[in-house]
Amino acid sequence: MEHSFWEERWQRGEIGFHQPHIHAQLQQFWPGLSLPKGSIVFVPLSGKTRDMVWLAEQGHKVIGAELSELAVRDFFKECGLTPTVTASGPFHVFEAGPYKIYQGDFFALPADALRGVAVCYDRAAMIALPPEMRPQYAEKLASVLPPEAAIFVISIEYPQGEIKGPPFAVAQDEVRALFGKLYDIDVLEVRDGLAASDNLKKRGVTRLEEVAYLLRRQA
Repeated sequence: MEHSFWEERWQRGEIGFHQPHIHAQLQQFWPGLSLPKGSIVFVPLSGKTRDMVWLAEQGHKVIGAELSELAVRDFFKECGLTPTVTASGPFHVFEAGPYKIYQGDFFALPADALRGVAVCYDRAAMIALPPEMRPQYAEKLASVLPPEAAIFVISIEYPQGEIKGPPFAVAQDEVRALFGKLYDIDVLEVRDGLAASDNLKKRGVTRLEEVAYLLRRQA
């Protein structure tokens, strides 16, 4: 999937994938991780999700990675923050308050950018990628996250062929195939997500399940 696809979506305001509310499964299961305040959370393909604001409100530092400069600037503007911007390799790094967002290609992110990360929170990264890119995504996460970092994933499943992604349906078997060699995978919940997904209903999805996973690196 070309970078221009996402850049054009943001430029045209075609961001039905952006949700103004905090994800219910994040609020439900995050306390069970028992992270101390000050822990660092990484959000890949972060867009301008308000989930980052909620994570910061829990006392965490948040690192994001996002391709679109417009999305990053919108995030800080909507937070009422004026970020400092520095160059770091192929990235522009935006920082203000508890937030640090690497604007650029996630697949070029160096491991030292994520030093100290306790949890990776993926609500809309894996499902944004077509099938042929998802193995590369899983390998990249495993290579840049600290070994002790858990991965909290919220994925979606819907009848294949009802719409053309993104977002793409990612089945539980695929999640296990992508991550199972390195991570123990716990399915926290499978829930009906159609009622809260007006955008996908309008596009023709008739059934939607949201699946929350917790992945921990095998010893």
